[in-house]
Amino acid sequence: MDAFKLLTRATKLKGGAAPSSAQSSTRLPSTGKAANPQLFRSLEADKVLEEASHGKKRKRTSGPEAAESDDDGAELNFFGSSKARRSSASMAKEQEREQQEQHEQGDELSDASDDDDMDEVQCRTVLNAHKIKVTDMRDLEEIQPVRIESEEPKKKKKKRKQQEESTPALTKKEQKKARRVYPQPLVSFKELRTRYKISRRLAENIAEQGFTVPTEVQLGTLPLLLGGFKASGNSKDAESVEPDLLVVAPTGSGKTLSFLIPVINKIVRHHHEQEEERGIFSVVVAPTKELANQIVNEGRKLVHGTGVKITLMKKGMQVVDREDDDDENGHSEDSEEASESEQDEPSTAKKSKGRAPVTKSDILVTTPLLLVNALSANRTKPMATLPLVRNIVLDEADVLLDELFRDQTLDIWRACTHPELRASLWSATMGSNIEDLAKSTIKERKQVYHQTKSYPLLRLVVGLKDSAIPNIEHKLVYAATEQGKLLGLRQLLHPAAASASDVRLRPPFLIFTQTIPRAVALHSELRYDIPAEAGGSSRIAVLHSDLSDGQRSEIMKNFRKGEIWILVTTDLLARGVDFRGINGVVNYDIPNSAAVYVHRVGRTGRAGREGGIAVTYYTKEDIPYVKSIANIIDVSEKLRGKDGEKSIQKWLLDALPDLSKKDKKELKKHGVKARQSNLKSVKDDKEHRKTRISTKSGFDRRMENKKRALIAASRNRKSKTQSTDAGSDNESWDGLDG
Repeated sequence: MDAFKLLTRATKLKGGAAPSSAQSSTRLPSTGKAANPQLFRSLEADKVLEEASHGKKRKRTSGPEAAESDDDGAELNFFGSSKARRSSASMAKEQEREQQEQHEQGDELSDASDDDDMDEVQCRTVLNAHKIKVTDMRDLEEIQPVRIESEEPKKKKKKRKQQEESTPALTKKEQKKARRVYPQPLVSFKELRTRYKISRRLAENIAEQGFTVPTEVQLGTLPLLLGGFKASGNSKDAESVEPDLLVVAPTGSGKTLSFLIPVINKIVRHHHEQEEERGIFSVVVAPTKELANQIVNEGRKLVHGTGVKITLMKKGMQVVDREDDDDENGHSEDSEEASESEQDEPSTAKKSKGRAPVTKSDILVTTPLLLVNALSANRTKPMATLPLVRNIVLDEADVLLDELFRDQTLDIWRACTHPELRASLWSATMGSNIEDLAKSTIKERKQVYHQTKSYPLLRLVVGLKDSAIPNIEHKLVYAATEQGKLLGLRQLLHPAAASASDVRLRPPFLIFTQTIPRAVALHSELRYDIPAEAGGSSRIAVLHSDLSDGQRSEIMKNFRKGEIWILVTTDLLARGVDFRGINGVVNYDIPNSAAVYVHRVGRTGRAGREGGIAVTYYTKEDIPYVKSIANIIDVSEKLRGKDGEKSIQKWLLDALPDLSKKDKKELKKHGVKARQSNLKSVKDDKEHRKTRISTKSGFDRRMENKKRALIAASRNRKSKTQSTDAGSDNESWDGLDG
C-alpha cells in the first residue's frame, strides 16, 4: 500500500502536489513497461478472476462487504470509529491467515482442474467485461444438437420431442445466440502449467519474459488452442478439442505469444511421444520479412531449452527432400563433368555441394513467395507437400488472403496434407470475405483429402471489429497543400516552437508515405532538420522494399537501439512489427484504406501503453477519402470515453463525402491518384507537380533542371567525340594512293 496515499486520504492536495491534467497528458509510451496490458476490464470481471486465481468458487456478494474486499485500504480506516477499526483489523488478520494457508497448500489448489472451472455465467461475465466475443462458425445443423444435449435433464425429453417434430426456422437474433460460445478464460499465466499442463521449461521461459497478466487475446485464445474447447458445451464429460480459429484483436495485444505458446507446447509433447520422427511440424506465414524476423526472435526466447527449433525461411533453403529433384539435379549438373572424365563414379559428393541440405526445423517462419518457390523449385516443378505440418498460422491473414498474396498462401495451405491440420488466422482487421475464404478452404480440404478430420471453426473478436485501439490519441489535421503538410511536420520536429494548443510529439516516431519515391523525397527534405549537436542526419532514416535485406535489417536494428529517432517508411512497417517505445505515428499521406489506418496507428500504444499519438495530415486532394478514417477515430474516442472533447465533430462527419465501392477499390490498389508514381498523361503530371515534396521555389527548380540538362549535354558531347576518335584510330592505312 502507498503510505502517502493513505495519510492524505482526508486531505486535498494543492498546486503541484497532485499531477495536473497537462502533466498526465504528456505521459509517453516509451517511458517503460505497461502497468496493465489489458485494454478492456471491469471491477466485476476482476473479482471473478481474482477468486478463480485463488481457487475459490465465486460468492455472489453485494453491498459494503464486496466494496471493502476491492479497496486496498478499506481495512485501515484511521478516521473511523474504534469499533470499525477493530473489525477491520480482525478482517485483515483473517485475510492474512487465508493467504498463508493457500501458500502452504501450493499445488493442491492449483491442480484442481474440473472442480474449479467457472460456470457459464462466470465465463460470460469475464468475457463480456473484456469485450471478448467467441462465435461458432459451423453450420447450425452441427451446433443445435450439441446445445440440446448439454441442457438440463428435465428438459431433454421435451427437447427430443420437439426435435422430432418440425421446428420453425430461427430468427437472426436466435441464430447469433445459438452460435455464441463462452469458453473458460485464462486467469493468469501460472494456470498454463497447472491447468493446461504445458511444458515445464516453456512455462519457465514465459515467466522469465515477465508475463504475468494475460491480455484479452491471450485470455481468450490460449485456453482454446491448448485443447480447452469443449465441443459439447461446458459439461464435465464433454471432450476437449483444439479448434480452427479466426482471431480479430487490436494491434499490440499479444497475438504473437498467443499462437506461439500452443504450437511450441504441441511440438514438445510430440517429441516426447515420438522421438524418431522429426521435420517441419508448424508453418507460420507473415507478409513481410521484418515481421517474420520478429516472430522468430520472439519464438527463440520461448523455445530455449525445450528442444524445439524455430527457423526463418531464407532464399535457397531446402524444406523438402524431392526424389525427382535429386535425379534431375544430378543429371544436369554432373553430365558434362561425367562425359569429360568418362568415369562411372557416384556423384553424391557433387550433389551435396550443389544443393543445400534439407532444413532440420520444427517451426518454419516464412513469407509466402519464399516457401512457394522452395516447394515448387522456383515454379519449375509441381508443388511438393508438407505431410508432417500439424499447424499453419497466418499472421496478418487479411493481407495474406488478399489478391497480392492469396494464390501463394492458398498453395501453402493446400501443401499441408496432414489429416489433423489446424489453421489459425490472426489480424487486427478481417473482413467477411476472409472468413468465407477460410471456411471454403477448410471444406475443400475435406473433399480433396478424405482422411482429413473435422474440427470446430471458431471466431474470436476482441473489442469492436476493425477498430483502432482506444488508448492512443488521434489528430486529424487539414494542411490544404503539400507545403502545408511539410510545415506541419517540421513543427512536430520542433515542439518548443509550437503553441500550447498544437500537437506535442517527441521522438522516436514513424512517418508513413504512400510510395517509395515520396518516402525518399521526404527523407531528403528532413535530413538536416535535427541539429548537429543532437546527432544530425544520422537520427533520420528511410526504410522501403527497394533496399537490400542487409540495409533493412541494419536500419531496423539502429531504430530499436535508439540511434535512429525518426523513420520514414511505406506500408512495409504498417503491420505486425512491434516497436514498444514508439511515441507516435505520423500519416504524412493518408492510408489507402481504413484497415491500413488501423494497422499504421497500432505501431504506438503497444501492450496497453497510454500516451501514444497518431497524427494524420490531409489536403484538398484527400478530402474524398477522409471519412472512413474519421469514422474510425470517432469510434476509438467513444471506446476511450472521450464524449466531452472529441477531435472529430459531427459536422465534419456529415460534411465529408461518402466513397463508392469502385473508388474504394481504386484507392486500395493505387492510393491517391495525384501521388501515384506512374503517371502518364500531361494533366496527371501537372497534378503530380502540385503534390511534389519540396520547399524549393519554382525558379530554383528551373535553374537546377537547366544545370542538369547542361551537364547531361556536355557528357553526351564528350562520349560522341570519344567514339569518333576511337573509330578513326581503328581505321587501317591504305598508303598514299588510298
